[in-house]
Amino acid sequence: MKTLTDQLAQYAAYHRDSRNIATHLIGIPMIVLAVSVLLARLGLETGGLTLNAAQAVALVTGLYYLRLDARLGVLMCALLGLAVAFGSWVAAMTATVWALVGFGGFVVGWIIQFVGHAWEGRKPAFVDDLMGLVIGPLFVACEVLFMLQLRLGLRDAIEDRVGPARHRGRAGAH
Repeated sequence: MKTLTDQLAQYAAYHRDSRNIATHLIGIPMIVLAVSVLLARLGLETGGLTLNAAQAVALVTGLYYLRLDARLGVLMCALLGLAVAFGSWVAAMTATVWALVGFGGFVVGWIIQFVGHAWEGRKPAFVDDLMGLVIGPLFVACEVLFMLQLRLGLRDAIEDRVGPARHRGRAGAH
């Protein structure tokens, strides 16, 4: 199994333009929430317990994050739990609201992502490796942690492999 640094460096290689990273900070949470909304209406009831698809996907994904890194895994499990709670809340609303939030958020989130990749000049990571769909939310969480000056050793290890992000749009920036 690839290490945390392996996974994040591979993903980061597709995301070195700061504008692309910024679009991911918006688009990926939108997509995660939208998928949680859409999957929350698919469920099974057994023995009085109901498990919906959003919970199942979050459980499997959370376990993977925990295996990569315990501290980040706990953070990601908490964030996934919030996404599942939001998805369940919206799924209990009318079908129209559910569809607008779920499908609308999904489409808008991906449009934002593709704008970022147009700036990057590179295709999304998941095109070459479907694990990019799982690593994307972790990448976003790590980018926020890096902005907060946390987990800088991890940031440095990633940048040792793929270089720092390029800051675009400012005078003198490359």
